[in-house]
Amino acid sequence: MLQTGNYSLVLLIQLTLLAYDLFVNSFSELLRGAPVIQLVLFIIQDIAILFNVIIILLMMFNTYVFQVGLVSLLLERFRALLMFSALYLTLSICFHCWVLNLRWLASNSFVWTDGLQALFVFQRTAAVLYYYLYKRTAEYMGDPRLYEDSLWLRDAFARARQ
Repeated sequence: MLQTGNYSLVLLIQLTLLAYDLFVNSFSELLRGAPVIQLVLFIIQDIAILFNVIIILLMMFNTYVFQVGLVSLLLERFRALLMFSALYLTLSICFHCWVLNLRWLASNSFVWTDGLQALFVFQRTAAVLYYYLYKRTAEYMGDPRLYEDSLWLRDAFARARQ
């Protein structure tokens, strides 16, 4: 069971990783003159997204709902986050590869193709939705009803058995 102290620490780690992700999305264009630094920031950003997904999955596996076998209930409730996390990670990796490929040798020139601009817009739109869904889910995972037996859980279990 997730204790209050542990939940606070996990939530702090999650929000720190989200803040780093937001920082890199906001200010990475200022470092286009140093492609190696941009590469390192992008790699850490992609790893941070992956860590956030792993943390939320571990929190889901730790719930009483998961332990009694109502995985479908968790997946139904958090489907949007899981799908947007995968989409956002994919778009971020594609954007990072494309930007670095175009700018590696000509880092001070302004290179924005139409496809890159479209990918940029989709990646940043997915980022906003990912931030919202992730923060909402991370805070919802602190609900004590997920970690103990309760009436709504028994009702859900009875409906699942029928």
